[in-house]
Amino acid sequence: MALRELSSLEKYLGLKRPNKYSTRGERKVPVLQNNNGAPLVGLVTIACHLVKTAKRPELLGASAEDRAVVHQWLEYRVSKLDGCSKDDIRTVLKDLNLYLQDKVYMAGNYFTLADVLMYHGIHPLIEISPSLSPTDDWKRRCQV
Repeated sequence: MALRELSSLEKYLGLKRPNKYSTRGERKVPVLQNNNGAPLVGLVTIACHLVKTAKRPELLGASAEDRAVVHQWLEYRVSKLDGCSKDDIRTVLKDLNLYLQDKVYMAGNYFTLADVLMYHGIHPLIEISPSLSPTDDWKRRCQV
């Protein structure tokens, strides 16, 4: 899943040369072999690298506060969504709906990497549990 996600991010960012990815371990953690040194490991690390490579720093947050909130949601994505059990899906989606009640985006007032990765993390949860399908409002927010 993460490899498709990173490929989609590359296309969105307009990166011309697709990177070659592999995975590590039982959890299939993505790995990017970097030509400039050690491999980059982990979804968030690689995604941030791609954003910086594409010279799109606004996707990481415009202010220090926005960057912290983006980072918070990226951590939430890999710590809560990626290992979410079927029993926890309802709670996670309720928490996200509550957070987004008065917001359009995950962090700040504009589209960031947090929106991209959270969307890709939530989508499989909804496929697992169709009875918890998001509202039309949630779908509208997540359209990229």
